[in-house]
Amino acid sequence: MSTLRQFSYLVALADCRNFRRAADAVHVSQPTLSQQLRALEARLGVTLVERGASPVQLTPVGREVVARARRLLLEVQDIEDMARRAQAGMGGTIRFGVTPTLGPYLMPGIVAALHRSYPDMRLYVREGIPDEQAQELARGELDMILAPLPIGGSDLHIEPLFREPLHIVSPPDHPVALAATARQADLAGAGFLSLDSRHHAHRQSHEICDELGARLLEDYHGTSLDALRQMCGSGLGFAVLPELYLRSEAGGEDMVKRLELPDWSASRSIAAVWRRGAAYTDSYRIIADMIAETARRVLDGGPF
Repeated sequence: MSTLRQFSYLVALADCRNFRRAADAVHVSQPTLSQQLRALEARLGVTLVERGASPVQLTPVGREVVARARRLLLEVQDIEDMARRAQAGMGGTIRFGVTPTLGPYLMPGIVAALHRSYPDMRLYVREGIPDEQAQELARGELDMILAPLPIGGSDLHIEPLFREPLHIVSPPDHPVALAATARQADLAGAGFLSLDSRHHAHRQSHEICDELGARLLEDYHGTSLDALRQMCGSGLGFAVLPELYLRSEAGGEDMVKRLELPDWSASRSIAAVWRRGAAYTDSYRIIADMIAETARRVLDGGPF
């Protein structure tokens, strides 16, 4: 009889596309993984893996089996989570993914508040690229993510939380920053800094540059909002920064000038995401509600 362990080995191979890395991912030796996959193929009577290819390729039926096995493994994980949840109540460890354009300045106060209210709940927080974390969520490697919309993926519950205004910031001594009034036409041809192209923020900055007739500086990608603020403050270019970051202790406007443009505005939508039918849905909603409440309070002028 085919086992869940054999299916987990097959899914790991599909993700890693390499026998050694797949064996490392599931904590077995490479011969063990290979032997169990051959046993699975013998049991099913089909070839699942094209072993001569590099990277490893799945056969058409192998890809179909992986898709179904992935869903099966997630269902089993949810059953186990449900049992743990019944024992622990509002407890347990939640693997929480968050974009670096939100986590460093929004999450610290929320984590502290959650710990006060639910001391048995643990958050294992990982920063990452939203598109990549959505894939990790679908594979069961994360339980919940916080990211800008849009977010793609089937079988995901997407909970919009709040809209965050975006602001153009300038080097403090730039003529546009020193002018009594400024309009979006003053930014035509200006150079804008952004994060690398994997980020939602990069794509949105590109759209804003197109709208303004400005240009994105492709040779100068920041690795964080702090890096963008510092590069902007040094005179390297303009940047688009979110409202909550500019209000936070982690960010601020100490080295950049926020431009007040009466004929321009932009924002981004932030959502919490988890798998549909997940056993910890109640816990995810509590976290999502606290994030939304905190963000709205700060956007209305309150403290973090």
